[in-house]
Amino acid sequence: MTAFGVWAPHAGKVELVLRDQRIAMARDANDWWHVEANSAGPGTDYRFSVDGRQPMPDPRSPWQPEGVNGPSRVVDHAAFQWTDGEYQPIPLDAAIVYELHVGTFTPEGTFDGVVTKLDHLLQLGITHIELMPICEFSGPRGWGYDGVDLYAPHSAYGGPGGLKRLVNACHAKGLGVILDVVYNHSGPEGCYLDKFGPYFTDRYRIPWGQAMNFDGPESDHVRRFVLDSALMWLGDYHVDGLRIDSVHAMMDSSALHILAEMALEVRQLQERTGRHYFLIGESALNDPRVVQPAEVSGYGMDAQWSDDFHHALHVLLTGEQMGYYIDYGTLADLAKAVHDVFVYDGRYSRFRRQHYGRPVGDLSGRAFLAYLQTHDQVGNRAKGERIAHLGGLASAKVGAALVLTSPFVPMLFQGEEWAASSPFQYFTSLGDSGLGQAVSRGRRKEFAAFVGSSEEVPDPQDIATFKRSKLNWGEVADEPHGSMLRWYQQLIWMRRLRPDLACGDPKAVVTSFDEQARWFVLQRGAMTVACNLADDTRMVPVGAGRAMDILLASDPQAHAQGQAVALPGHSVALLGPPGPDSGH
Repeated sequence: MTAFGVWAPHAGKVELVLRDQRIAMARDANDWWHVEANSAGPGTDYRFSVDGRQPMPDPRSPWQPEGVNGPSRVVDHAAFQWTDGEYQPIPLDAAIVYELHVGTFTPEGTFDGVVTKLDHLLQLGITHIELMPICEFSGPRGWGYDGVDLYAPHSAYGGPGGLKRLVNACHAKGLGVILDVVYNHSGPEGCYLDKFGPYFTDRYRIPWGQAMNFDGPESDHVRRFVLDSALMWLGDYHVDGLRIDSVHAMMDSSALHILAEMALEVRQLQERTGRHYFLIGESALNDPRVVQPAEVSGYGMDAQWSDDFHHALHVLLTGEQMGYYIDYGTLADLAKAVHDVFVYDGRYSRFRRQHYGRPVGDLSGRAFLAYLQTHDQVGNRAKGERIAHLGGLASAKVGAALVLTSPFVPMLFQGEEWAASSPFQYFTSLGDSGLGQAVSRGRRKEFAAFVGSSEEVPDPQDIATFKRSKLNWGEVADEPHGSMLRWYQQLIWMRRLRPDLACGDPKAVVTSFDEQARWFVLQRGAMTVACNLADDTRMVPVGAGRAMDILLASDPQAHAQGQAVALPGHSVALLGPPGPDSGH
């Protein structure tokens, strides 16, 4: 026997549909409709019909094996045999995160495919993988940010069983799992939420469609819908943390913001289970409220993505200054990002044409993630080029060093560690031909000015765009990919062995730079990171009275000369007191 329930406050009747059988459901005082079915157990397909209309998937469907428009399927979460009872998660403070897209990470493009590459990530030094959104979305391929079933792992990736096997395998190897979730909107195809109740509101406008109804009439049930989804991923799937997409688009004027309520309930779950969980927000507002505690009216997230560090570094390495990159371009910007997290913490932004952001105060650097590349910064380009494609391998090594020696939590994007030749482009597989054509036209119109011709912009609906984005694991051992991989391994090794590089206090970092000569130096306790961003060799001062060896250098021609280090163009060196890791 299985109990079924669905919230449908404005319905006159609701029926459970099992194959050709329709079973009337009873309404309770909270506008939920319920029924128990003796003939339904795990594996049973079902739908709901509201007021006699075409049957639709369950808003809380745990599995959509036939896609977003197919029937929902009953899942028994207790049936999976977990073996991670002894697993102890590595704290986010000590994490090195690796963002990956399940569909393009391996040739199989599945959860089980990811399992086959976990040893590679361990050897690299990764502590947590972050999965781009895996909630059911339209078609077999896509980024996942247009998902419509917030409780159902994508069927083409392997469904509920596949995700559990991946999490269990990660925990067996000591790897944590972070899941990217989208709670600010729903995808354009296969979303039936508005047929059941007021899940959306027209009081706010967001770029991707209707905003979720978090603060209007009947919003209590919508909030519960999102909160229960978050708790399910942590509880039923043993995920260690959630990365919450575009929290600035989770419009909520309630006294208790939906994110603050989520943080509170996650802490309560932690107390009940004895497992440690964390929440990471993505925000474009440069507002420390996201990670400030509830006691000072913050949302209580454990960390947030910090784009300013990325943008400042990206412009220096590539020279690009279009769009929002127009606000960056100096070594002073990079120094401010290192010290203050937000470059725009109340200062005037030319791109936004307003003063923007506010200071983070005394928050730890461990409350912010730093990265050289992400799915956004690679994929939201016309052709999906990576840093190595744009600025060259030498500059990519400099960028990697600055991320992995920063006072923030470092994050890598799949393939970055070996300078993957494959781009990461925007791809979709929308079943509605009209919607698919509109997406293709819109993409070409948006980026035509950047590439010279709209025909050069990859068509998101073309399967070739997806195939181009798949990682080529056959190139990893070849040059120059093998050398880049060793560079990343060495940097991660150095970060772990040298405690000064693990300090999370941005204010304790000492920076010096020369805008004209284009050199930049970070001092992290007894460690110094010296960078030359110019084309020619520079003598970079690294501090008077310090006895230091070059422990690691991206160019073998780098050499110390008294109180300076000679660095070839576009290179970086890590210097410090001699130790067991020297020359690793």
